[in-house]
Amino acid sequence: MEQGEGGAPEPGAGIPRVDPYGFERPEDFDFVSYEEFFSRYLVILTRRAIKWSKLLKGNNGVQKSLKVKRYIRKGVPNEHRALIWMIVSGAQAKMEQNPGYYNKLLEGEKSDTLMEAIKTDMNRTFPDNVQFRKTADPCLQQTLYNVLVAYGHHNKTVGYCQGMNFIAGYLILITKNEEESFWLLDALIGRILPDYYSPEMMGLKTDQEVLGELVRKKVPAVAELIDRHGVMWTLIVSRWFICLFIDILPVETVLRIWDCLFYEGSKIIFRVALALIKQHQAFILEATNLPDVCDKFKQITRGTFVTECHSFMQKIFTEPGSLSMATVNKLRETCRAKLVAQGSTNNI
Repeated sequence: MEQGEGGAPEPGAGIPRVDPYGFERPEDFDFVSYEEFFSRYLVILTRRAIKWSKLLKGNNGVQKSLKVKRYIRKGVPNEHRALIWMIVSGAQAKMEQNPGYYNKLLEGEKSDTLMEAIKTDMNRTFPDNVQFRKTADPCLQQTLYNVLVAYGHHNKTVGYCQGMNFIAGYLILITKNEEESFWLLDALIGRILPDYYSPEMMGLKTDQEVLGELVRKKVPAVAELIDRHGVMWTLIVSRWFICLFIDILPVETVLRIWDCLFYEGSKIIFRVALALIKQHQAFILEATNLPDVCDKFKQITRGTFVTECHSFMQKIFTEPGSLSMATVNKLRETCRAKLVAQGSTNNI
């Protein structure tokens, strides 16, 4: 640890260069601010861990209830994360109903094209994570490859699509288990995210338009700016949806978002997007042209607002106001119909 004057540690010196998940912190990382935040967050984590341990020891375990929903919104301790994700997403039940299925997929006949596409993306997946490097022991690239190959053969309609490698990578970092990661990927792609990764990506295109409609209702000035500069939503938010905020927001914040995503479903993505836009409305409105708009949308995903994951998660449930799944589904219907009418499926 670096020493300051008088032998006291330098501010920020208590934060290691590599985070608990194996990611190297970037060159411009603000160690001092992060140490301040983390010392406060540690107190919250400790308190939550005690409450979760009590809950998991209880007779009811983790059944859907207002109490469990509240607990999940306040964050799942990392030591319980894999278990909670598996239970609330339905992945655990699927895995138990299909014993040996994952291994059968790996042992069965394989598509060369699919395997080649996945292989190509291996070195591009988290080059900043020490656990995914070829030199790591064990190197998680093989695990990632297996999960993606198995999934591509399980869901032939989707096969493999860029972006899935990052999602599967995060699942592996949390579960440290190949088969569990496969079933969680199945929960996300098969049930939670409607049609995001199919060749036409119709669900993804629809949800980007849904966000546009929600912004029109809840942050009209920003919607007007977007229209005025002729910016397509896909240009500024497609990676938010495809990668579920991986490499967009800090790791800890992404994991807190996923806690809720597995429990509450895809409307969480809209809550996060709306909170980011609403919080930075004045800043976004300073944009004077298209490149400027794109740059502002990049900048709003950085800084203390998103790093301080606990207060950020509170904000996503207050800032956007009410947002029911029924509202989202209604908007999905109208946006999808509009896209189909425009023949969007022909020109990806």
